[in-house]
Amino acid sequence: MTSETFALLQLADASFPAGGFAHSGGLEAAVQLGEVRSLAALRAFLEAAVRQVGRGALPFVSAAHARPREWSAIDARCELFLRNHVQSRASHDQGHALLAAASRAFDAAEALHAEARALRRAGPFATHLAPCYGVLFATLGLSRAATQAGFLHGALRGLLSAAVRLGAIGPLEAQRQHGELVPLLGEVARACAELELDDVAQTAPLHDVLGGVQDRLYTRLFQS
Repeated sequence: MTSETFALLQLADASFPAGGFAHSGGLEAAVQLGEVRSLAALRAFLEAAVRQVGRGALPFVSAAHARPREWSAIDARCELFLRNHVQSRASHDQGHALLAAASRAFDAAEALHAEARALRRAGPFATHLAPCYGVLFATLGLSRAATQAGFLHGALRGLLSAAVRLGAIGPLEAQRQHGELVPLLGEVARACAELELDDVAQTAPLHDVLGGVQDRLYTRLFQS
C-alpha cells in the first residue's frame, strides 16, 4: 500500500463533498420522460454514459493532469465542447466544489484553489470538473492511471446513486450493477487512456438532449 492508494481512496469515497450527488447526469430527465423504465433500459443508459465519459471527459482529465500549467486553456476547450447549458453548469459547479473541498482536506490543494479564484477574476474561467480533476490529482502526486480510474469510478458511482434516489433501483441492485460494470470501466480506461483533446467526441447524443431539458421538468430532485 502507498500514500497514493490511500489518497485515491479518500478522493473517490462517496463521503468526499465534491458536489457530485446534486446531479444525475441526465438520468432524472430520462426517467421522467420514459426513456428509462426498466432495469435493462437503465443498464443501457449506464453503459452509454460510461463510454461517453471516456470519450467526452477523460481526455480533458488526462490533458490537465499532464499539462497543469495549461489549465486555463484546457478549461476553455472544455467550455467550447460542453454546449449544453445544463451539463456545462453542472460541470462548473462540480469543479468548483471539488477544489473547495480539496483545499480544506489537503494543504497542497490550497494554492490550487487560490489559483482558480484568481483565474476566474482575471477572465473567463469556468472551473469545469474534468480539467479541475486532472490538475488536482497531478498536484497531489497521483499517477495518470489512478486519476483516470478515479474519474471513471466517480462518474458511474454518481449515476448509480442518482438511480437509487430516483427509485429506479434499490441500493443492493445498484451495487450489483456497479460490480457487473467494472469490466466496462476497465475497457473504457484502456481504450481512452491515451486520447488527446482533438479526440474528444460526443458518443451519446440522446443523453445530451435529455440532460438539456432538466430545467424544464415539472419536479426535480437534481440540478442536472
